[in-house]
Order: sequence, then structure tokens, then C-alpha cells
Amino acid sequence: MGVVAGKKRGIGFIAPSGRLLDEAGLERAIGYFKAHGWRVVAPAAIRRVDQRFAGSDAVRLAALHAMAARDDVDIVMAVRGGYGLSRLLDGIDYPLLAGSGKRFVGHSDFTALLCAGYAHGKMRGLAGPTATYDFGAVEVSPFTESHFWRVIDEGNDEIVVADRATRTGNFAGRLWGGNLALIAHLAGTRHLPRITNGILYVEDINEHPYRIERMLYQLLHAGVLARQKALLLGDFSEYALGASDNGFDFDSMVEHLRTRLAIPVLTGLPFGHVRDKLTLPFGAPAMLDVGRREYRLRY
Repeated sequence: MGVVAGKKRGIGFIAPSGRLLDEAGLERAIGYFKAHGWRVVAPAAIRRVDQRFAGSDAVRLAALHAMAARDDVDIVMAVRGGYGLSRLLDGIDYPLLAGSGKRFVGHSDFTALLCAGYAHGKMRGLAGPTATYDFGAVEVSPFTESHFWRVIDEGNDEIVVADRATRTGNFAGRLWGGNLALIAHLAGTRHLPRITNGILYVEDINEHPYRIERMLYQLLHAGVLARQKALLLGDFSEYALGASDNGFDFDSMVEHLRTRLAIPVLTGLPFGHVRDKLTLPFGAPAMLDVGRREYRLRY
């Protein structure tokens, strides 16, 4: 699994956002990839600390560029998310990242790099696992593992998700997305790619449904959603409803969105801040087949 015959491939870890919080998880992730026959590059930079960040902005930027320039690394994976990539976006050498041919993998704050990297150079991005959270887990999710290796080794994957849709049909589009807060944060900037005929996937954590709705309205008012073929919602958990919500919850928010958008709004896509996650390409062509009770995403 994960190795081409006669060639040992390399994976490099970077920490472009929050400081490392799980040293044991990092060691488990290193062991995981070594056990699967991969060369692991885990430079000292990923253990740097500057306030809440994995080193100063200059250190994190230099580490990203250094990893992109290495010729012994095929995949670049974020150690974790957190916050910090927004500080780096104006200084990144996007032609270097795109020209490297490497696949850059992560979720959460890493969405900022996936968006900007594609906007400025069609960087090969994957909204997928991070090193310590996923491959550094005491028990790696078989779901996460199988879908990751299928994308890496075969270059394609698919998923069937149960959901009751109000708009059905077959849709071809460019698959892209990530963390909703980061995508809304970049709306109106040069760092958010202008993708037409897209299939947009979004997720978030610790966000009340009204905040989710507000961020989606930002994308609606900015014209982003008008350019999409479909909107796929992932997991939006770990929030608390209050008495003032008076029946307003995630499901009612979704129903409201379906009255405002002339595209399918689907739920349940497993990616991002969940244990069992897909590895989703950023900017690749995809097919979405939507029935009344389930949808199939192929990419």
C-alpha cells in the first residue's frame, strides 16, 4: 500500500499554522508512514513555538518553501491545523508550490493554502487528513486510511451518502472546498479561486447553525454560490443550542438554504474535522449523481 514497485516515496510534514500539541501523535504518524514503506521528512521546524504558532511567520513560510523545493518528497502533509496560514498568504511562492508537482494535504486552517495555492497556480491540493490527528491516532480510522490510499495510489475515489434531496439529477463540475470559515474569510480576496461550475464542499466545527448560515450567506452575496452546480455540507458538530433558538437548528437552517439556492444542497459528506474522513481533491473534475434518498460523488 502506498509504494510504487522499485521506488520508495517520501512524505514531508509541515506545521504552517498552530504549534505542535501532540508529540506522541507525531511520532505515531512518522511510524505509520515508515511502516508503509515511505521515507518520512519531519524537520525540526515543525516543533518550533512562537506564541500559539509553530514558529514565527518567517520560520513557517521558509519551512513551507523548503519542503516544496525538496526532490525527495512526493506528498506534503500538515501536522495539524489551528490558525496561522492567513498570515503567510501574501508571501508564499505559489509557482514554486505548483511547479513542484507535489500533493499538499490537510484540512482545517490548511484550507487557506488549498484555496490560495489553486487560485495562484493550480497547486495540487487535497482536503484530507493531517498527520497527528489522523495518522497519529492510537487507532487509525480504517475509513480514512482506505480512502486516502485510494486517492494517492489510484487517483480516484467515490462515496455514496444517504440524504433526502429536494433537487435531483446528474451534475458534472470541479470539486473544491474545505473549512467554511476559511472560505468565507477569503471571499472577495485574490486568494479565493473563482471556480465556475463547481461542486463546493464545506464543513466546520464549534459553529452555531446561525453562524454557518451567515457564512453561507456571505458566499451567496459574494456571488460564489451562484457559480456552483451543488453545495455539499459535511459535519457541523460540537455546538450548543440555546433557548433563544426556539426550534432553529442545523436541519431547519438547511431547509431554509434549500429555498434560497437553485442548486442541490446536500448533507452528510464525511470530511474535515471528523475521525472517518474522505480525501477530496481540490479543483479536480467530479460527477455528482443525486437521487431522492442518496447521492453518489465520483472524483
